[in-house]
Amino acid sequence: MKTLVQTTRRHAEHRPDTPAVLCEGRTLTYAELHRASNRVAHAIRAAGLVPGDRVAYLGKESEHYYEILFGCAKSGTVLVPVNWRLTAPEVSHILQDSATRLLFLEDEFAKIVEGMPTAPPETVVSLAAWEEWCGQHGDGETEFDATPDTPVAQLYTSGTTGLPKGVVLAHRSFFAIREALAGEGLDWIDWRPGDIALVGIPGFHIGGLWWATQNLDAGTTVVAMRAFEARRAVDLIRDLGITTACVVPAMLRMMLTEPGVSGKDFTTLRKTVYGGSPISEALLEESLAVLDCEFAQIYGLTETGNTAVCLPPAAHVPGGPLMQAAGRPYPGVRAKVIDGDGRELPPGAVGEVCLHTPARMVEYWGLPDRTAETLVDDWIHTGDAGYLDEDGYVFIRDRIKDAILVAGENVYPAEIENALESHPGVAEAVVVGAPDERWGEYVHAFVVADPGQPPSPRDLHTHLVPRLASFKLPARYEFIDSVPRNPSGKILRRALRDRFWGDTARKVN
Repeated sequence: MKTLVQTTRRHAEHRPDTPAVLCEGRTLTYAELHRASNRVAHAIRAAGLVPGDRVAYLGKESEHYYEILFGCAKSGTVLVPVNWRLTAPEVSHILQDSATRLLFLEDEFAKIVEGMPTAPPETVVSLAAWEEWCGQHGDGETEFDATPDTPVAQLYTSGTTGLPKGVVLAHRSFFAIREALAGEGLDWIDWRPGDIALVGIPGFHIGGLWWATQNLDAGTTVVAMRAFEARRAVDLIRDLGITTACVVPAMLRMMLTEPGVSGKDFTTLRKTVYGGSPISEALLEESLAVLDCEFAQIYGLTETGNTAVCLPPAAHVPGGPLMQAAGRPYPGVRAKVIDGDGRELPPGAVGEVCLHTPARMVEYWGLPDRTAETLVDDWIHTGDAGYLDEDGYVFIRDRIKDAILVAGENVYPAEIENALESHPGVAEAVVVGAPDERWGEYVHAFVVADPGQPPSPRDLHTHLVPRLASFKLPARYEFIDSVPRNPSGKILRRALRDRFWGDTARKVN
């Protein structure tokens, strides 16, 4: 198989009664997923959409999300999964920027669409009327046949300019890594017959979408959580006999701190894949003791089609020399480190990490200049500072682009700074990330107040709530007299950030 169009067709033939998706007590078999996604594809085309049109999904995880994903693949349209934690202006930007023509909407989030400053897409389908909308169409095979390079998903990631960018991914992004591992016989991450996989990361995030498609491509069973809840995740692992899971370290910590949790809850779990941020040595030790399974760390970006580098289970030794590494590239993936002039650096020298992967993005939607800055000669420039050791392991030391990683979510300062400076009492604002034991990092805002009407932290919080998703909100505000700058006027963001990180070698958490 090379495309998602082929995935359900093959499994419907060879394992029709195997559960494809389990969600809140409901079961969707591969045969049912195949027929339902065929109906969705026919309904999308009947609504007047053509290949290349954008279809958005604003809702929590459910079996319908996967029916829509494969329905888009089979109709040649591109799925735009929208983060349901965003505010109305943020959602409006995504729908407008992507030129979405059809929106699938859970009623729970109808108020977000009603509150948008722009008109909604021409067609909005409530998931409450799901059966009525697609049930009138046949479930026969569709005519569209994708290639590995056909775009199938467009995920939005925050940017240094303050506006999210649409990362366009083709079918190959959801096949290349699994094929590479299988081709070399490596089990760093593997999918076995009978596996039941927990998708802890939401589907609007590349980690959640990638993990789900890997399992569905392999014909295993996906357990979709409406939204991650630690107690519920522990119960699902125990009661459903879950064998693999994909989470961020903050989720591991939350599960382990649930009252009464013990190793008995995780007896069927054989492998945990985690990413989004490094894992602390203390959390790894506790996870190894309680979960008693293999761990694999993955590193990559939405732009690399998710993971491009993996720290295999064998390297997960508390205190071991490789626990500071992000991992090593998969077969067929290359890594290099360059200086400010684009020259490749030798092992041990710190520069910008660049990745060459067959799963890389097609482009930033509608942003050719930004695409050319990030995708250079088929190499993704990550914006992360790090080095390679003599064995090719990638070590991340800092972030060139100043991203803040909150519980696995990338947050860029410019977006928050723009929102803060729209308050009449703010003359200037600078945002940095500071280490946080629970969430990895938290947002710390430095604010220069207008002397005539200085705001309080509560005023600023109230101002930001309708403008930014909750995970982007500063946890702390600090008022300063002026923003530090160099002689040319550039903000010395690093000087502010280093107050929290000191002289530690790794300024990511």
